[in-house]
Amino acid sequence: MSELLDSTRLRFIGAAATAAEDLGQRLEQLNAIGASLSAERDINRLLESILAAAKTITRADGGTLYRVTEDKTLRFEIVRTSSLKYYLGGTTGNPVPFYPIQLYKDGKPNHSMVAAHAALTGKTVNIPDAYAADGFDFSGTRAFDAKTGYRSQSFLTVPMRNHDHEIIGVLQLINAHDPSSGEVVAFSPSDQRLAESLASQAAVALTNRMLIMQLEQLFESFINLMNSAIDEKSPYTGGHCQRVPVLTMLLAEAVNDTREGPLRDFTMSEKDRYELKIAGLLHDCGKVTTPVHVVDKATKLETIFDRVHLIDTRFEVLKRDVEIETLRLKASLLEQGKRMEAADQEKHMRERLRALDADRRFLHTTNIGSERMSDEDVARVKRIAAYRWRDSAGHEADFLTADEVKNLTVRAGTLTDDERKIINNHIVATIKMLEALPWPKHLTKVPEYAGGHHERMDGKGYPKGLTREQMSVQARCMGIADIFEALTAKDRPYKKGKTLSESLEILGRMKLNGHVDPDLFDIFVKRKVYLRYAEMFLDPEQIDAVDESRLPGFRP
Repeated sequence: MSELLDSTRLRFIGAAATAAEDLGQRLEQLNAIGASLSAERDINRLLESILAAAKTITRADGGTLYRVTEDKTLRFEIVRTSSLKYYLGGTTGNPVPFYPIQLYKDGKPNHSMVAAHAALTGKTVNIPDAYAADGFDFSGTRAFDAKTGYRSQSFLTVPMRNHDHEIIGVLQLINAHDPSSGEVVAFSPSDQRLAESLASQAAVALTNRMLIMQLEQLFESFINLMNSAIDEKSPYTGGHCQRVPVLTMLLAEAVNDTREGPLRDFTMSEKDRYELKIAGLLHDCGKVTTPVHVVDKATKLETIFDRVHLIDTRFEVLKRDVEIETLRLKASLLEQGKRMEAADQEKHMRERLRALDADRRFLHTTNIGSERMSDEDVARVKRIAAYRWRDSAGHEADFLTADEVKNLTVRAGTLTDDERKIINNHIVATIKMLEALPWPKHLTKVPEYAGGHHERMDGKGYPKGLTREQMSVQARCMGIADIFEALTAKDRPYKKGKTLSESLEILGRMKLNGHVDPDLFDIFVKRKVYLRYAEMFLDPEQIDAVDESRLPGFRP
């Protein structure tokens, strides 16, 4: 008898030890799962991980994860049944075809559905056999079983409560299996405690991830708001602020995929990509400080309006003065009987008027700034400036002011040296603005990436005069993107967007003169980044044939 008692005692102790060991292993799993949930960034993968973890530690065959929606329903997010190989929602690409469960029907709490009851009460429901359970409607479960041949038996339905004590979802597990026999059994008290602990951790992890996503969305929305403000100031730069980040990412991804050449070791993580994306969106944020009349200076004489129209008025005054002077001379000559001389004055007047009209047309052409001015053109502007006219105060003055001469004699483009400095200062403002922000660890390089797109590889750029070796690959990528976008842009007021072949020709020459990174230029062409960008943003007439073998400096 004592031997039998000893044997029973040993079996009991052994079983207890095995159960304790099993529980210990599952607790270790729970701890590891909690750490992995905190690290997951993708919402779908996070939801899948939560359900998979819950199934693992409770040895459940199936499970469903619901999320509470703003309209007070439980939405099916993930559905998994291992024995049926039944996988819906999440990253599977298979949408869940079930209608959401109403938490309230006709204004009353819906306690007939076990998942809704758990969400409404915040209490776990553990049912050994759904077919024998009272108080809950399992008609949908029975219909599923009839259709699939499955037998839904034990249910463990756990509310997911976050750190603010809000129910944000429900975790429902189906058919626990005995580890020894493999038979379907009820969920044990230890299963319930583990599932409740996991649900709590999962709710916090999910809430944190949602908060992070909302903050990122808010941050990006704020950036877009700033770009919209720039767009409102100037419709010619808003598109630039959107296109440069896209082209930067296209080039950076091409470099990331390169497995040969000097940049073969360059790689980007998802955090690196996000950091570069944010830098691209903010690369011209300093333009909020640039005066509108400089940003939008479509002609040489434009300020808040085009001053060429003032000059038109002065020409009309000069022509009127010529006509008045001629009429007076003619009248005097006719009184003296000098008809031939009077006719000569008429002829001379027409010649002077034609000359004034020609000078006006010349200034209009010069004002556009589309072609480089020659020395002769500059001299002609100064000659016209020396005309004398009587202003509105009755004072005789030079025909053009010193500032108008300064603007009209700009050799190329429409900006004076002072205005170009104002434009260039936007990058200084960008750097100051970005460096003043308390960037989190994964975004600390944003100021460097965004602030380097006007630097040159030979150190002759601005504002810091950095050389290639002092710049990151990301900043160099943004430099090429900024230039190529500007060359091909079709929304500038002062020029037409160039074709692909024209733009790549210019970019190739920039490579040769140390302006852009040579290795990035080669990848830009070889990987046909330019063509992918063109198909997204350029007009069909801009996308012409490109003979890559003839591009300056390109190494196939």
